Amino acid sequence: MTDPLLTVDQAAERLGTTARFPRRLIAERRIAFVKVGSHVRIKASVLEAYIEGNTVQPIRRRRSRYGRAA
Repeated sequence: MTDPLLTVDQAAERLGTTARFPRRLIAERRIAFVKVGSHVRIKASVLEAYIEGNTVQPIRRRRSRYGRAA
């Protein structure tokens, strides 16, 4: 199975942003991309890795010993 190449617009749609955001990621070399002639494409697996790498896990709060009346 091949890894599909996404256009900038398709990548933006998957990220839920405008096309400007993935273009900025490409310009700043923060994400890997493929040049196909004059076109820029992003592998779907690279986009998924970017999302996974930038996902922030919630902090689990410890219960305070002093927050509750006895």
